[in-house]
Amino acid sequence: MLKRAFAALAVVLMGALSAPAWSQVKDIRWGTGPVGSVGHKSLVVLADFLNHAMPKYRITVLPTPGAVTTVKGYATGEYDAFYGSDIAFHELATDSLRFKGFKSHIKRMPVQSFWAFTIEGTLGILARNQDKYKSWSDLAGKRVFTCPLPFDVRAQLERALAALDIKFEYVQLDLSTAGSQLASGAIDAMCIYTGAEKTPAPWITEASLAADWAALNPSAAEIAKLEKQKFSVVELDPSVFKRDVHVKKVVELPFYFGFDVGLEIPAEDVYQMLKLIEQHAPELAKADSGFAQIAQNMAGFQRRGVESSWDLVPIHPGLARYMREKGVWETKWDGRIAK
Repeated sequence: MLKRAFAALAVVLMGALSAPAWSQVKDIRWGTGPVGSVGHKSLVVLADFLNHAMPKYRITVLPTPGAVTTVKGYATGEYDAFYGSDIAFHELATDSLRFKGFKSHIKRMPVQSFWAFTIEGTLGILARNQDKYKSWSDLAGKRVFTCPLPFDVRAQLERALAALDIKFEYVQLDLSTAGSQLASGAIDAMCIYTGAEKTPAPWITEASLAADWAALNPSAAEIAKLEKQKFSVVELDPSVFKRDVHVKKVVELPFYFGFDVGLEIPAEDVYQMLKLIEQHAPELAKADSGFAQIAQNMAGFQRRGVESSWDLVPIHPGLARYMREKGVWETKWDGRIAK
């Protein structure tokens, strides 16, 4: 009896060893933003869904100081997947700002494989200072927390402030203290932002408990200048922040974010992942309103994301197949498919 049991076990082990590689569970260390950020909250929801929908993969969500950390970490082999934006891709492609001198460290090139939502950023001030600060230009020379250094929101806001020739003093803070630092007067303004035009970052909700802040909109002249320099501008209902932000509308600057895997994940699997996300987008949006844009139009949003970055980093062939099938692919992108 014992010999027969060992013989049966040997057959099972031989079968397992000879099974194709794709049948084995593949771990994915997926980097995202810190706990309390839009990216971390959304990836936790997405990973939970994909771990059930695609059991051949096992995703571990790894919070980092900011999205740019994950792009660099993927490029150097520290992470298996990352949280990428059109802003980070632009800096990577042009060897500038946060990616200055980074090219020599790249072991594999990041690619775009799934665009998830836009992030929209602006600035907030103490409500009692609204008479003092009426436009972004009023912050010239002031102490401003434009978000942590690795944050792409910070990069976007500082690009916009530079475009308006507004010079300020940057103050680095821990997210957990931003509200209290604003309330105490240690800073004059702080970054505020939303995901998918629907939801504020969790840390901003917590900051609201420490400070009664008001959204500071750029002036009409500042908006016109930003639009002339190719910045997108959206106007949101202030109720998106789920508190009184002391303005009738909130003017924010959106940019594109995605959760990306590389060529280590086959095109067929990325294609299936996108199909599954599209099929269950309403459920994902119910769990996290950050997915509202893909729930409304998954294929159209992929087109908008790719349009923002097609000339910056390659496009995963799985995403290209999905977009061709949906009729949102453009022939000018053919030469940008990753190989």
